[in-house]
Amino acid sequence: MMQAPGQLSKNATFLLMRTFLNGLLAMALVGLGVLAQEKAPPEKLVFMTKNGNVTFNHADHIKRANGDCSTCHDKLFPKSATAPLNYKPTLHKAAEMDKTSCGACHRAGGAAFESKGNCAKCHMKG
Repeated sequence: MMQAPGQLSKNATFLLMRTFLNGLLAMALVGLGVLAQEKAPPEKLVFMTKNGNVTFNHADHIKRANGDCSTCHDKLFPKSATAPLNYKPTLHKAAEMDKTSCGACHRAGGAAFESKGNCAKCHMKG
């Protein structure tokens, strides 16, 4: 049977389609591999301080933010358990005024309790 000029045989069409589908499958697998490498956030982070260790309950904060990580990341904190908080005793007031770090929410009129006078809510001695 004669083919029209520019038309592919059934075998050539099958090979092209199979190659195309294999390429799509490979891209999907690579995408799934990238997603699998993203780590789940830690439930809790502990910060060592002179005034008593601060245990940050990440899971509770995620619930309060309705699962929206962008509430804090990356504008207030990098996604790193080892990054500095920049909320040391001398920086509490500045962070609250600038609405940075923990002071974005933990300040007078903020979304959470004010840090002033509430040291024991975060700092646990013992």
